[in-house]
Amino acid sequence: MPLRNYGVLAGRVVDSRSEGGSDSPHFQVQVQGGETAFRVAINVLSQQSPSELLYLADEAFTHPMLDGVLRLPDGFTPLPGQPGSGALDFIRGNLFDRTAMRRMPATAPGPDNDLADALDHFVSRARNDPEARLFAFGERWGPEAGKADKVFGFTPGNGVHDVHMNQGNSAQFRKDDGVWQDGGLLLHFPGAGQTVAVFLAFQSQAWHTDDSTGHALTEVSDGDHRVRIVAALVNGPGPAPERETVTLLNTLAVDLDLDGWALLDSADHRMPLAGTALGAGEAARIRLTAPVQLGNSGGLLTLLDPAGLKVDGVAYTRDQARDDGLTTVF
Repeated sequence: MPLRNYGVLAGRVVDSRSEGGSDSPHFQVQVQGGETAFRVAINVLSQQSPSELLYLADEAFTHPMLDGVLRLPDGFTPLPGQPGSGALDFIRGNLFDRTAMRRMPATAPGPDNDLADALDHFVSRARNDPEARLFAFGERWGPEAGKADKVFGFTPGNGVHDVHMNQGNSAQFRKDDGVWQDGGLLLHFPGAGQTVAVFLAFQSQAWHTDDSTGHALTEVSDGDHRVRIVAALVNGPGPAPERETVTLLNTLAVDLDLDGWALLDSADHRMPLAGTALGAGEAARIRLTAPVQLGNSGGLLTLLDPAGLKVDGVAYTRDQARDDGLTTVF
């Protein structure tokens, strides 16, 4: 079953602490969410081998979901597990390129060479910036009446955990699988006009999952990025409905017939690519037709192969869709 109390905590960073040891260590962050104190417990080591987590920090994060999330009040906001709610999904939300994630040890001697150091870099910056806000996506626990927090001592105990990918789990944690319920960390610095996004996943998790349950799909070959979405004309010139196009690039050394492939928009509308062929290393500009639409307020575009598996996906913001006739390059 999916997480029972998924959502996002917004607030100010008050304190942080790195736990050592090998018994499920976490990087702990104290956050003041309005009138309530919270602890954000961030895994830095997996209980399963290989133990190192996959880590990605995007220091110039842009995505259409930010429009709503950055306006949320301080405190914990429950989020429905569905697209457009502000919820995260590492696979379906086109938040980042998973091949950019790298393995990070939980702790290691020396500066700036482990996951605890990487997290501390961004969290300490937020703590020292009076305008900065932290947004932690995951599952809430508490409030624990009459019980002090075990790390920072505030009362009652209260917090957010599962701040990592929450689908495609191995058998031991399969019960936590779900779609549109992944964890993550956003740190917004208004003075710099910057949002930093931190994404974490376990190496044991699968990157192709069932669209309903989030369970790992078995016997799936990894065909990511065989074809790339490299550009899109989101807001073409002229009156509505504007001409919209997407440019696809075949990265392989062989020709590809895209019969059975499809493009998927933010509303899960599909446009089949029957009759489309891409020569080896070639690109093609494809006219989008109903029901697929690229909304001018930002959105998603995903490429699926004949098995319905994601091959590539992009997100574009309201600003990227604003200029008539300009093609957005991803």
